[in-house]
Amino acid sequence: MTVASRRLPPWTWVTALTAAAVAVVAFLAVQADRGPHPTAADGVTASPSAPATPTPESTAVPDGSGTGRRIVYSLGERRVWLIDASDQPRRTFTVWPGTVSPGPGSYTVESRKDATTGYDGVSIEHIVYFAADSGVSIAFSNAVDGSSPPPASGARTGGIRVHKADGVALWAFGTAGTPVRVIK
Repeated sequence: MTVASRRLPPWTWVTALTAAAVAVVAFLAVQADRGPHPTAADGVTASPSAPATPTPESTAVPDGSGTGRRIVYSLGERRVWLIDASDQPRRTFTVWPGTVSPGPGSYTVESRKDATTGYDGVSIEHIVYFAADSGVSIAFSNAVDGSSPPPASGARTGGIRVHKADGVALWAFGTAGTPVRVIK
């Protein structure tokens, strides 16, 4: 018997390698599933780089901010709350407003975009549009690199920047049609 006749056909090797790869991927998926799963409903938390202990006043749902499931944005506090249907805050965090701000009032999440470049030239993601002022779109977003540079001098920007983790939470919470309440 020759050596060539003892070899396994190529399809058996391909099948064996494919089965091994599927098994490894399945094992890794099970391991990853055992880890923590962050969601917008994890409870009231501050962002990782925000002050260590938010004051009770800053985490409380602001008076006059409406009822039901909504996003509340305080212009004066530069803070956002994600509030569930039972009027409980699920997350609150500080923000960096652009040079164009929405007026106090009621808005609705109009659209969302995964990623783009902001008017200030910064790559942004998790863009949640809810208002416009004189042709400038106003939206929550986070910088892809996690930075929050001040808006360029003289630029009209409606981007309300958030920390990256807060951008992920706001993206999950702020689907199209979600009410947004802007307060002083």
